[in-house]
Amino acid sequence: MKRCRLMVEVGRRQFLRGTAVTAAGAAAVATMAGAAKPTRAAGAIAYPGKKLANIRDLQVNVPFDVAYPDDDAPGVLLKMGHAVDGGVGPDGDIVGFSTICPHKGFPLHYVAEDRTFNCPGHYSRFDAEKGGLQIWGQATMNLPQYELHVDENGDIWATGVDELLYGRLSNVLG
Repeated sequence: MKRCRLMVEVGRRQFLRGTAVTAAGAAAVATMAGAAKPTRAAGAIAYPGKKLANIRDLQVNVPFDVAYPDDDAPGVLLKMGHAVDGGVGPDGDIVGFSTICPHKGFPLHYVAEDRTFNCPGHYSRFDAEKGGLQIWGQATMNLPQYELHVDENGDIWATGVDELLYGRLSNVLG
């Protein structure tokens, strides 16, 4: 049998040593990448702060239309009536979401009866009470939720988004 002249004999010890060096290098890169991240809510991308509304503008379980982080990114604020994941305000019940499906960019419709956002394109559904959790359909990620805070005047400010907005290569305004 003719052997390939480029083939290298690797013993068990040499293989294990190479694997250990590769794993150590990967761990070092991951540690450095993690150290470079700013301290923000998990996954949130920093955007300029933008006032979206005031608490007085919201009614329980009625979407309030907004655009964030820019005019090309429609979304809503919701006052859920009880504390929910990611909720802000005195009752921890105010949340905000993009209203563009992360799967194919269809506009989402809010269904007050079950507090979900529904996509008419491929039937994905997202739970507004659970941080935009995808609960059904073709989408492979949750609905982008705004990072919000409420100031002493009751103004609701957005400062970030926790998922990639549909149609954008990154969550960096350019």
